[in-house]
This record gives sequence, C-alpha cells and structure tokens, in this order.
Amino acid sequence: MVTGFSYRAAVSACSLCVAGLLVLTPAAAAAGPPAGEPAPPRPPAAMPGPSLLYRSGTQVRPHRDAPELPGLSALSWLIADASSGEVLAAHDAHRELPPASTLKTLFALTVLPVLPGGLQHTVRYDELADVGEGSSLVGVEEGHTYQVADLWRGVFLSSGNDAVHVLARLGGGWAATAARMQDKARSLGALDTHVVSPDGYDAPGQVSSAFDLAVFGRAGLRNPDFARYCATAQADFPGDGSSYPIENTNRLLTGEDGVTPYPGLIGIKNGYTSNAGNTLVAAARRDGHTLVVSVLNPQADGGLTVYEEARALLDWGFAAAGEVDPVGSLDGLRPPSRAEPPVAPVAAAGPPASDDDSGWSPAAVVAGLSGLGAGAVALALRAKGGRAARG
Repeated sequence: MVTGFSYRAAVSACSLCVAGLLVLTPAAAAAGPPAGEPAPPRPPAAMPGPSLLYRSGTQVRPHRDAPELPGLSALSWLIADASSGEVLAAHDAHRELPPASTLKTLFALTVLPVLPGGLQHTVRYDELADVGEGSSLVGVEEGHTYQVADLWRGVFLSSGNDAVHVLARLGGGWAATAARMQDKARSLGALDTHVVSPDGYDAPGQVSSAFDLAVFGRAGLRNPDFARYCATAQADFPGDGSSYPIENTNRLLTGEDGVTPYPGLIGIKNGYTSNAGNTLVAAARRDGHTLVVSVLNPQADGGLTVYEEARALLDWGFAAAGEVDPVGSLDGLRPPSRAEPPVAPVAAAGPPASDDDSGWSPAAVVAGLSGLGAGAVALALRAKGGRAARG
C-alpha cells in the first residue's frame, strides 16, 4: 500500500536518480582497469594530411619511449609499413631527384602483367641499338632466343638495360612504354615521377622521389612475379652454348663487397648513375611485419653507404614499431578507385570485460541501480493513481 506519496516527491526522487547517474558514471569510467590488469591500448593517432610529407627536413612523430632516428646523409629517404602504407618517418620525401635504376621498379610494375614469363623471343639488332653508353648489361645478344622470364632476371639481378630495351619493345615500344609508366605512376599516387627513359638511364627531366619509389616497391611486393624476381640472389642466364651465372647487385641481399646481408631482406632494387648517385629501394620482413625503405644519394663517402643507411633505417623501423605515429600514408595521394565501394564505418571496440564474477563494470552497476530506482518510483505513482481512480 502506498500512502502520502506526492507528485513533487516523485519528481525529486527521479531527479536524484538521474543526478546520481550523471555524477557517478564518469567517476566509475575514469577509475581505469582493476589493479593488476594492463591498461587498454593507446587509441590510434589521426593520420595527418599529405601536406606534412611535402615539408622540408625530417618528419617523425615519436612517443616518449621511441628510439632515436639514425643520422643519415642521404638527400632524401623514407620508411613505411608495407602492409598499411603508414609512413613512419621521412626526410624530404617529395624532393625530385634522379632515380637511376630504381626506376626499373615502375618499369616492372607496368610491363610484367602484359608479358607471360614463358614467352620466347629472338632478339633483333634494332632492339639493342639505342642502349645508352656505359649502361649496365646482362649480356643479351642479337639473334639469341630468350624466355621473357630470363630477361626479367637480367633486369632485376644485373640491372641490365639491354634486357629492358628488349622487353620494352615487346611491350609496345620505347616511347609507348614510357607513357604507360607515367600513367601507372599517376594511378598509384606517385606524382613526383617523370619518365623519360624506362631503364632509369640519366635523361634530362627524368626524376622521382623517395615517396614515389617506396610506393613502387610496396606495389611490387603485391605482384608474385615481381616479389620472386627481386628476391633472387643468383641465377643462370642463357649464353652461346651454355648458361653463365649472374648475381643480384643488391648487396644487402647477397652480402657482396663486405656488406653484411640484412636478415629477412626481400629485395627490391638498387641503382647508380653519375647524376643520381647511389639509390636503393629495399624491403625486409621480421616477425610477420614488413617494412619498405627508399634511400636516395647519400652524401657520405663510399658507394656502399646507401646500404648501411638503409640498414640503419630498417633497424630503427622494427625497433620503433608501436612507438611512433604515422607522418603520412603511401596511399595518401592515390586517386580513389571507382571499382572499390566506400568502406563502411565500423564502431570502435571497447575494452575487454573484467574477470570478476559479476561481469558488470562500475558504470553499468550505477546505471542499473539508477534505472531500478526510477522504475520503482514510476510503479508507485501508477499504484497511487489507480487507488485514486477507484476511490
């Protein structure tokens, strides 16, 4: 039986319930995880816009415990997560510089899909006539019949410009291949690259950037043929009467010339010209995590410096996992694909429930008790109203 319960008292009781909910819920939520349990993971940092990587100098967003970046002499460099495309750090990422033979990564991305590896071709004189003086060669000979796969090994291992010229002719011609490479670069969001000579040979106006070359290297790893060729250390190349051995010129892969091979290295391509200096795009995998680096024209003495600076960057990148926020994305300038539907937003997952017997968080207990109090008041009012109506 309910007696003497006024409407004003009911409102006051409900107000107290709501006030208790508003006051106690934040306090309960702020209490943090129970003692002995790890704190919830740090929420992901917002991805900065593409403009950050256009700034001059070094860009990095370290947490308090992040390792210090190594000192590097390269004019431009970048390191990124190959899976997510997140750029971990960079220096003058969009500075336009001659790429040398690292441009062969874009050549392979463009031409590999249109030439079956088993296709056989007999080389003609005109296909080799325009190979630049002083070019690196694998030894392609006029009148000899090669499989396309042999020519690709000549490109990736020996950086053979003779093999590039033959493949470009098979792919539609020298000028047409350069134009298609340009289109491919734009489709990947690589806007700094201007292609003049598909083999990377020095040519007026031919440039790329650390950002673009990392984009090409990352895209190449998604192509099984590209990934296989760029990771090959040694192979046999067909010659007159018999084959002869060729070796990858990427010293981080082979360990030649006193360079210690990098553990987990999976390619990709090195280069050198007198105008470009030493250039390198490389990738390595450790504990299921793949990083890609690009290093352009180190200024320190020695032709092997490019490998040691790439090594230092890879070491830093693996050590800095989870300790830096991204400074950009390799997908940041890529045009949206019309074939891909927009990704629907997904609600963020909350922290895991505690292991206590109740399974209720403090905030949930407060909310439940407040709701029960409000419900009890409502029932009381209803009961009194019924008695008044019957009276």
